[in-house]
Amino acid sequence: MKNILSTILLILPMIFYSQNYTSYFTGDITDVITNPQYGVCLMGGATEHDEAMKWFLQKADGGDVVVLRASGSDGYNNYFFSELGVTINSVETLVIHNAAGGIDPYVLQQVENAEAIWFAGGDQYNYVSYFKDNAMETILNNHINIKQAVIGGTSAGMAIMGGYYFDAENGTVTSSQALNNPYNAKVSLGFHDFLEVPLLENVITDTHYDDPDRRGRHTVFLARFATELGERSFGIACNEYTAVCIDENGEASVYGDYPNYEEYAFFLQANCVADFQPEDCSEGNPLIWMGQDDAIRVYKVPGTNFGTNTFNISDWKTGSGGTWENWFVDNGAISYVPGENPNCDLLGVTTNKGIDVSVYPNPFSSRIYMEYTSDIGYILYDIFGKEIKKEKSFTSERIDLAYLSAGIYFLKITSGSKTKLIKLIKE
Repeated sequence: MKNILSTILLILPMIFYSQNYTSYFTGDITDVITNPQYGVCLMGGATEHDEAMKWFLQKADGGDVVVLRASGSDGYNNYFFSELGVTINSVETLVIHNAAGGIDPYVLQQVENAEAIWFAGGDQYNYVSYFKDNAMETILNNHINIKQAVIGGTSAGMAIMGGYYFDAENGTVTSSQALNNPYNAKVSLGFHDFLEVPLLENVITDTHYDDPDRRGRHTVFLARFATELGERSFGIACNEYTAVCIDENGEASVYGDYPNYEEYAFFLQANCVADFQPEDCSEGNPLIWMGQDDAIRVYKVPGTNFGTNTFNISDWKTGSGGTWENWFVDNGAISYVPGENPNCDLLGVTTNKGIDVSVYPNPFSSRIYMEYTSDIGYILYDIFGKEIKKEKSFTSERIDLAYLSAGIYFLKITSGSKTKLIKLIKE
């Protein structure tokens, strides 16, 4: 009887109220450590797509899932835990009420222990103001870059995933408002100072792309970054019932119910020409971004039930099942015409190139060896992101690690401004 009662207690939902957060817990209260996989799941803002969510949960490898939100309650708990047929240890929804809740020790510990993190919809400025520039930001970035575990979000949760982001500090902005004044106070943007998601460093996302039509404002976001940073900008967007799931190789699978419904994902990039910046992106004036009627190249991908159509954001040119379009803006009016794959190779344009280094053996028992072609440094982390060993300038070929306990570790290799993360297993 005792064992049966114990099992029942473990699976019954529990609710814990605090002044700064509310916890809704379903599953086993005992933390487990599994071997999660990297992945990013971006959802367009309406009902979640079941197959995309199964993809997300499978990346957790049976571990613990944490849902972060600033409003609402436990709507994800049963859906994740028992309705999708993917075995996980637990689901905990943490509704954060204020900035203090974002750095509460219990909240931080639960997020640190998670094998998968999901951001619900709502107001993305809550996430920015509660989680940015504090301990939560560090834990979230360790989850992505050190633990290399899956993360995702819908609507506001998708909006914060890019290295560039619209923070909605001054409320939402319509396409018309943004196109007619790219520096409208509502066009409040941030870049390279919040989440550090691999492959999304120069990407800004947008959601609810079909209702209301947000293509115009998303184009303005790209125009602002291209103007202010002098770099080609990129975007990923989803119609409301569409999802994009990105694996460790940059392969983005698009989920939806096409052809029954017009459900698409969009992959935008400033055209790879020498003069890619807008002709006029200034305060008080309508946006002009023409190029040769191809200022922005867009790959439009219909979402299918099992994500069979794809686009690879490691090169931003390889896709299947979609069509290319050219977008351009004349005096605040946006146009869309059929286009073609941008031939960025002609300009020597490359994206997401890593460091030429190999590490072996993996798994290892006492030492690892590295072969590399340029000066490198490295930091070795444990599974929780704690720094174990660091070399700013590495000149050897061998690292002795016999003293480590068996388990999972992460090796962050640096060369100049480039980084490469490798998951290691100590036997």
